[in-house]
Amino acid sequence: MQILTDLILKIPGADGMSDLVMHIICAAIMATLMFIVMALCALIFTWMERKVAGFLQSRYGPMRTGRWHGWAQAIADMLKILAKEDIIPRDADRGLYVFAPILVMLGSLLAWAAIPWAPGFVAADLDLGLMYIFAVSSMAVVGILMAGWASNNKWALYGAARGAAQMISYEVPLALATIPVVMYTGSLNTQDIVIAQQGGMLNWFIFRDPFLFVAFFMYFIAGIAETNRGPFDMPETESELVAGYHTEYTGMRFAFFFLAEYANLFLIALIAVMIFLGGWWAPIPFLDFLPPALTFIIKGVMMVFLNMWVRWTLPRVRVDQLMHLCWKVMIPVTLICVIGSGIWMMVSGQAG
Repeated sequence: MQILTDLILKIPGADGMSDLVMHIICAAIMATLMFIVMALCALIFTWMERKVAGFLQSRYGPMRTGRWHGWAQAIADMLKILAKEDIIPRDADRGLYVFAPILVMLGSLLAWAAIPWAPGFVAADLDLGLMYIFAVSSMAVVGILMAGWASNNKWALYGAARGAAQMISYEVPLALATIPVVMYTGSLNTQDIVIAQQGGMLNWFIFRDPFLFVAFFMYFIAGIAETNRGPFDMPETESELVAGYHTEYTGMRFAFFFLAEYANLFLIALIAVMIFLGGWWAPIPFLDFLPPALTFIIKGVMMVFLNMWVRWTLPRVRVDQLMHLCWKVMIPVTLICVIGSGIWMMVSGQAG
């Protein structure tokens, strides 16, 4: 935000602006930029997922729309979705039906505000940045429940109930997996967490102790479940629930759900990079010439690729297996990681 403020102040006549007007302008610009980035993520990752799925299934994926490997297929699909008729079911709760996709997308957009892309380049540099990210991203659960209920469709309601149960459950191990990092850093500020990992790959938190190494994989698994992606895509099981909570949505409103899904996918990947994989720091000194933001994005895209790899490799689990994994396996393991990291810090003399 400070970088953006400095750029605005260079505009002739900007010196006379009040602090309130300056903050409003900066917030509007950052929100617009984040929305554009979210839209680009949805386009790029849609194409990327089709190509990854094709590679894993021994086929090509999109090849025709666009000269190079069908790169324009996602753009064509976006234009097609936006041109679709916007239908609202007759018996739907109109107000909730209309607001639900906006709320789901808003949760993702607000969470991106605390992501540190480079030193000093973060929309909202909050002391409780990590807690803020988990808090606002939980708004998606309310939006999903709202969409399922307002649609007045039993398949949508089943999907919304599954989604709420799954996302609320997996928020627990997701948050617990980050606590050891907060213990090492002594701060919830997202920039402080990244700065604490400077000095090469061995200083990344994933390699600080064995418990953090396990915590990273717990976070990764919980992140897949939190974004409702395979093998944990129970809220959208096509073979059982048509399309789950967004069965009745078309056109622009469906596009909002689609946009939020890939925005959350990239958000979870960026949080993993920020907490465990060094953030904007290059893994080896040889790569220090890369801009910090580019390094951060490359790591995030690699995490997204790993997520896609898992989705198109493993079969979907049952609902009871999903809940068993969360409450009887992942939560105890993440609690052990928290306690073990605390003991490791005391033994190694890193405790404050």
